Amino acid sequence: MRKIGVIYGGCVQHHRTYNEPKYNRYFQELIYLPEFAEASLEGFDVLLFPSQLHQGLVAQSKEKIRKFAENGGTIVAFGPQAHEWLPGQNWEFRPTNFWWWLEKDATSGLVQSMPEHNLFEYITLEDATWHYHGVFYPPQGSEVLIEVEEQGAILYIDKVSTAGSLIVTTLDPDFHYGSYFMPATERFLDGFLPWLAEGNW
Repeated sequence: MRKIGVIYGGCVQHHRTYNEPKYNRYFQELIYLPEFAEASLEGFDVLLFPSQLHQGLVAQSKEKIRKFAENGGTIVAFGPQAHEWLPGQNWEFRPTNFWWWLEKDATSGLVQSMPEHNLFEYITLEDATWHYHGVFYPPQGSEVLIEVEEQGAILYIDKVSTAGSLIVTTLDPDFHYGSYFMPATERFLDGFLPWLAEGNW
């Protein structure tokens, strides 16, 4: 199993999600974000950055994060990323349609770009469908797993920007699970975290 460190922001949503016993068992440690700059990363295989973190504090440590990835580590990022701190990041804000499912002939617009990828042995597209806040345009050679009908990536894996892996999604499952709403987000975490811990990406 991969040793996962979660960069913990301390808000109520993070507290509920990352201390939930069925999820917490996958984590070696919760690293408090204001202490991240001085924290030792020795022994970690994966660093998970939740959604709704203080982006300024994260950006202050972008060189430390890049070094971790260049040493072969894996970075996981949930949620919108308005500040550039991820190697190869190319983020575009999109207005969020929270109520798309109420429209006639409703469709989220999300599609599986690589349905054969082993992540989809753990989650379905429906488990990754609620709403999104923007898209990424990943570096050439990245594996785009979920996209908005060829209009930007919702979830991708980048093994070209560093010697490690970047697993990046605009989705914010931890925020919604921690806020006690959006059932799909629990299903997403139920599948995504075991997949992440097993490390077969």
